[in-house]
Amino acid sequence: MSELRHRVAKETESTLQQQPSEDKTSDSELKAEKDGVSDSESKVDSGIPEVPVSADDTPEVLNKALSGLSSRWKNWWVRGLFTLAMITFFFFIIYLGPMVLMMIVLCVQIKCFHEIIMIGYSVYHSYDLPWFRTLSWYFLLCVNYFFYGETVTDYFFTLVQREEPLRILSKYHRFISFALYLTGFCMFVLSLVKKHYRLQFYMFGWTHVTLLIVVTQSHLIIHNLFEGMIWFIVPISCVICNDIMAYMFGFFFGRTPLIKLSPKKTWEGFIGGFFATIVFGIVLSYFMSGYRYFVCPVEFNNDSNSFQVDCQPPELFQLQEYTLPSVLESVTGWTTVHLYPFQIHSVALSSFASIMGPFGGFFASGFKRAFKIKDFANTIPGHGGIMDRFDCQYLMATFVNVYIASFIRGPNPSKVIQQLLALRPDQQLHIFNSLKAHLVEKGLLPALEGAAA
Repeated sequence: MSELRHRVAKETESTLQQQPSEDKTSDSELKAEKDGVSDSESKVDSGIPEVPVSADDTPEVLNKALSGLSSRWKNWWVRGLFTLAMITFFFFIIYLGPMVLMMIVLCVQIKCFHEIIMIGYSVYHSYDLPWFRTLSWYFLLCVNYFFYGETVTDYFFTLVQREEPLRILSKYHRFISFALYLTGFCMFVLSLVKKHYRLQFYMFGWTHVTLLIVVTQSHLIIHNLFEGMIWFIVPISCVICNDIMAYMFGFFFGRTPLIKLSPKKTWEGFIGGFFATIVFGIVLSYFMSGYRYFVCPVEFNNDSNSFQVDCQPPELFQLQEYTLPSVLESVTGWTTVHLYPFQIHSVALSSFASIMGPFGGFFASGFKRAFKIKDFANTIPGHGGIMDRFDCQYLMATFVNVYIASFIRGPNPSKVIQQLLALRPDQQLHIFNSLKAHLVEKGLLPALEGAAA
């Protein structure tokens, strides 16, 4: 009997010892459920170090002025005021011209690169890796040298051919770019330390993925800009409009969650932002299409020795008469309308900004959740970092570049002539004779000769 009592007491003691750990597990499960994360996901993510949370970046003056408001409305006012400030700055740099815009894109690219690299340093505790901070910025310099050199050679061939140093750099540009990158690669290999191998390769990959996402797409933004500022301003403005209107519709009418990655995004905001952005894109395109300053590509003028934006507007930016379908005619009472062809293209641009553009934001939200951070940085009060504002813009820039290449841009006669002038005299004569034979065969050359006479 005493033996039985001893066994029961021992089992009871064992149960009591296990009870706290069971309670602890239960609490962690409840916390995981509350955060919307499954138990398995919690276990997987537990191995990822958290990035230190940024302090409140709202200016003290605003904090005092808005102290009587709830956190929801305080955030609304802070976001609104700094949104207006950013839009005002955007108008100012547009006024300064395309070359200033190009420099602003470069500055934004560098800041976005810095924000993502700093997250990598924090997550992987890689502050003490040998040479790595230097190598990250060196690779950024190499990639920018390659892309900007390609852009200058492509768009400002006349300037490059006129200056001897630029001509030499242009001729061997890709070899120089590769040599610079190869130097960085060798420096990385020489910096490898036995106790840091894995961490160093983590950060090597982190740097190159960041370069792919940020620098490559910034290069596409500049390409769009040199095609005409309208290809830069309208897409960026559509993304900004969609972001603002989706926030406004979601703030006042949002009830239905859209996606788990961004719990604050709602279907009401998504749909309201879509229709508002379509209307905004059509109206903005109408006003901008009538000004050469916005529609002409950036060119270098040899006579004035400066960059200029002046041309005869192409057909895309000339008013055309369109017959309305019978359905729209019955609704509006109009038989025909006068539109710029670019306005029709703006519907495609604004639709992408409203439907696919937010996925850039969802991708960024997933990235931030993966590393347990709220924002990429605290550069802009109420908005986070620069990357938080440009996550959708980079995806939009890629689409615009593909759209121009697929549906807009044709062979450019001036660029063809530039390339011909760079050939040897015998090559130029061969092309001349081939072109002459082709025109004679088509029956076009006699007509041209008669017109010249």
